[in-house]
Amino acid sequence: MAIDNSSSTTTRLLTLLNVSATKAGKRKRTFEESKPTEKLNKKRAVQINASADKDRHEPSEGHTEKGEEDSTPMQTEEEEGAPGGAEEDEPGHGTDPYEAHFGLQPAVLTESAREAVDRRAWTSQRGKLGKLGGVVEAVPEGTDATTAATSKHKILEKLRAPLEAKQAKLSKEIVELQNDLLNTLSSYRDLYMTRTSLDTQPSIREAITLHALNHITKKRRRVLKNNERISHAIKAGNPPPEDVQDQGFTRPSVLILLPFRSFALRWVSALTSHTPSPEYQIENNSRFQSEYGLPAGAVDKLATAEPGTYPRDHVEMFKGNVDDSFRLGVKMTRKSVKLFAEFYSCDLIIASPLGLRMSIEKEKSADFLSSIEVLIVDQMDALTMQNWDHLQFVMNHLNQLPKESHDVDFSRIKPWYLDGHSAYLRQSILLSPYETPETRALFNHSLKNVAGRIRTERRWSPIEVPEGIDQQFIQFDCSNPKDEPEKRFQYFTTQLLPAVLKSAVQSANTVIFIPSSFDFIRVHNHFRKNVGASFTVLSEYSSNQDISRARQAFFSGKKAFLLVSERFHFFRRYKIRGIRNLIFYGPPDHPQFYTEYLSYPFLDDGVDASDVTCRVLYSKYDWLRLERIAGTEGAAELVKRGS
Repeated sequence: MAIDNSSSTTTRLLTLLNVSATKAGKRKRTFEESKPTEKLNKKRAVQINASADKDRHEPSEGHTEKGEEDSTPMQTEEEEGAPGGAEEDEPGHGTDPYEAHFGLQPAVLTESAREAVDRRAWTSQRGKLGKLGGVVEAVPEGTDATTAATSKHKILEKLRAPLEAKQAKLSKEIVELQNDLLNTLSSYRDLYMTRTSLDTQPSIREAITLHALNHITKKRRRVLKNNERISHAIKAGNPPPEDVQDQGFTRPSVLILLPFRSFALRWVSALTSHTPSPEYQIENNSRFQSEYGLPAGAVDKLATAEPGTYPRDHVEMFKGNVDDSFRLGVKMTRKSVKLFAEFYSCDLIIASPLGLRMSIEKEKSADFLSSIEVLIVDQMDALTMQNWDHLQFVMNHLNQLPKESHDVDFSRIKPWYLDGHSAYLRQSILLSPYETPETRALFNHSLKNVAGRIRTERRWSPIEVPEGIDQQFIQFDCSNPKDEPEKRFQYFTTQLLPAVLKSAVQSANTVIFIPSSFDFIRVHNHFRKNVGASFTVLSEYSSNQDISRARQAFFSGKKAFLLVSERFHFFRRYKIRGIRNLIFYGPPDHPQFYTEYLSYPFLDDGVDASDVTCRVLYSKYDWLRLERIAGTEGAAELVKRGS
């Protein structure tokens, strides 16, 4: 028998209410007090009190986000206030995007839109968004595309001022990029940026942190206004207002996922650069700098090396602290940014997927992710080189109904949280210098924002390689993506590799570059069991001693073949000497790796381009990787060969 989702949600919420009521020290409610007067998934037409919005009084002391029944110690206004103060929206700017998207009754949150998203039925169109360039915009099928139109961003004045001061010193192009990005983000649609360059990453980071801070500020400001209204009503002997639903199940509303601690340092720096007051304090900053920077006295050989010693993208990725297990709570108050705040009392969580997964598995709870409204995932190319399963694990735990109440005041929770619909309103911002099948699948299958979504596009030009090298792109037939790994391995072991082994020239000084770790293990086992030729390997698990031994054996000719995983080259970036023949088991994800390996033969003296051969094995499912190497038009021609 099919289970009705709304009934299941209601049952779980009633269980939460009962568990909350039985906690020690908590005022117990009678059944009449605790039962919903209406269905939990039924929305009421509630309007924010206009007179309260115009009230310029400071929020009163003694009221927290939990409301009147909270038995915990009260916090002062200075400690609990919103960043930037209780400033109102500027007059004459129409409906505020935050209130329109995350208010009590979001217009986009219709049953038909949710059903379309669940069916993955989207209406798409191509267009251009200023400096963001060409984009594919999509809205749920049956939704009016005009409702998703980008509007002028409405950043609070006190938050906007620091950015405008910095923009006065920037180029016109960067300023336009930041403003176009803020305008796009203000619509609260999902955004998947697939071409973030090293030059634009800091500017993009500044704009996104400003958007996140603006979101947190407006949410906290609404809570403080409602605290004040409740306080005034109680002091006047009137019943509390009913339209005070302004919260989720837990406080954290923004989550930033990053690959390394060094990137957490950069994001926190960008975040605090927007703090509006000169007196603003960053609490626990010394501890943060110590734990997320390099140890005292340590020398970063990447950051201090002469320009050109290492590839620029490698320096930017790996300089600083590259620990990949961390989690940090950040609480925003009126006059401070509190780092290392406890998750259930913070506004923003910065973490690596691994660090967050370890925390969830240790605590056996992901309740602190139940009310995330803005998700930011940066450096997705690096995350694909780590364990992608960690990111998927975190995604699967976002916006789930919590297991415990965490002393929340259920009368203050927004109706669509109680309905279990928060995932349909969460804004996800994904950043990567290029696309992979994993990142595209995450965008297509894991995001449910009914406001719509945007994916940036770009046309790739062919990359430059040394002239005269014999390059062959070899296509194998495959009609089903599920069969692709087996078909690739079969073609490689039965046709490509036997032909190479028969050639006296190509069966020596040959590197086989393998993008996938699973394919690497498979090819390694095949060489070990079935190939008589001598070989050695370089993988992400190779020790420094193993690496030195393998490189020397290959360069001296003691080993005819060298198997290299893409992850090894991503993390280590060693130059390999002794190469005369290259076989790419598949096009690399990082296009610069292709050019680098084609340049390595020329590290040796007396090597001509005619001495070097290159074979690239591919199928039509390698389109994204192939496009970055052969160019958009070239890749289209290569894929057409087999059709």
